[in-house]
Amino acid sequence: MTDKFAIVTGASTGIGFELATIAAREGYDVLVVADEPLIDAAAADFRQFGTEIRSVQADLATIDGVDTLLAASQGRQIDLLCANAGVGTGGAFLEQGVSNWRHSIDTNITGTLYLLQKVLGQMVARNEGKILVTGSIAGYIPGSFNAVYNATKAFVDNFTEALRNELKDVEGVTLTTLMPGATETEFFARADMLDTKIGQQEKADPAKVAKDGWDALMSGKGHIVSGLSNKMQAAASGVLPQSTLAEMHRGMAEPGSGSK
Repeated sequence: MTDKFAIVTGASTGIGFELATIAAREGYDVLVVADEPLIDAAAADFRQFGTEIRSVQADLATIDGVDTLLAASQGRQIDLLCANAGVGTGGAFLEQGVSNWRHSIDTNITGTLYLLQKVLGQMVARNEGKILVTGSIAGYIPGSFNAVYNATKAFVDNFTEALRNELKDVEGVTLTTLMPGATETEFFARADMLDTKIGQQEKADPAKVAKDGWDALMSGKGHIVSGLSNKMQAAASGVLPQSTLAEMHRGMAEPGSGSK
């Protein structure tokens, strides 16, 4: 065991996997979590760096799932949290089952907020700790045909900005929001978006996105938009009408748009 302990959620693949890799390489003992058995195989990869790695399978859309994760920390002081778990919901909203869109909301918002409240409370009490939350530039854009996901990320981006302000007088605790764009992960397959234009186009390298987030976290920055094109897109979202942005998103995310 080392004297540094991190938790990384959504760590079985993608950005979370890369964040956990960096944490282990930087000498952190790491507790990784995902809602699938693949998290155990991912943990085996992280052990190559010689720190203590533990994995837990839990559904972070539920309060019980978050409690299971926190119990797995076995009382250790959490020095760093990467709250990265997220779920997409591609396709027309009216065709989605309630359980599908609710799972996205509960994972991206409810579970994330509960985890932040529990971990941040401990960090503030001792005036020490770092948190990275994975938001998205999707939060700036009305997400036609991925409407629930984009709306949840709008919530996360907005909430973390407000929370940073609440914590501005707390010494030693930092909260950083990572806002990537489309990234080459399992997200699009899981959201049933492989037939869309955005699902088929070239996307950002998750290792690069994770490195951008990690560097911002270590520097104590409030937020980071990963990638130049995403910075431009985020800037444009403040200028273009919302209806225009929704139509642009439709062209990228409408089912079948990748084959047109």
